[in-house]
Amino acid sequence: MSTRKRLFFLLGALSVPALFTTARAIPVEDKPSFPTISYWDNWTDPQGVTHLTKCKMSTFHEDSIAPDGDKIMLSSPHDGPATVTMRVQPPHWKGGWNVSHQVQWIVPLSGIYFIKAMDGTSVELNPGDILLSEDVAPASHGSDPKGHLSGNVGDAAVALQILQFGEATPSHVPCQWQ
Repeated sequence: MSTRKRLFFLLGALSVPALFTTARAIPVEDKPSFPTISYWDNWTDPQGVTHLTKCKMSTFHEDSIAPDGDKIMLSSPHDGPATVTMRVQPPHWKGGWNVSHQVQWIVPLSGIYFIKAMDGTSVELNPGDILLSEDVAPASHGSDPKGHLSGNVGDAAVALQILQFGEATPSHVPCQWQ
């Protein structure tokens, strides 16, 4: 048998299992399923104490971004003027106790970022995690710290994307952004 015939025979033999696999494939529904996205809410209760609560965003509607584009899932918009900032914190950075001056969404892009609320709850956020920071008006309680403590975990710098809403009103209950 010639080398050419052996090569065609070998290629044909290798493609047979692929044909059977394709023939047994299960059809996939082309409509996207409704997603659920987790986020942390840093909120202030009516007594002025900050808390961190794990929340789920699941109110999405189907739409497209162009008339001839494929459908996507969209949440409700967070309306109002906004500012986007990219922040890089050097290794071992600690921010000290502070108060957010406006409602903001924070997403770590690299490194591990931590945040601690006045109630003692502490969370480590990895790249892609989401934090809604609404601790705009915490109250002082004696000599206890006010607001939140934040910083880096480990020896790496942390890069954050911060989306601030100057006119947004913080809620005083957790998980209002559904």
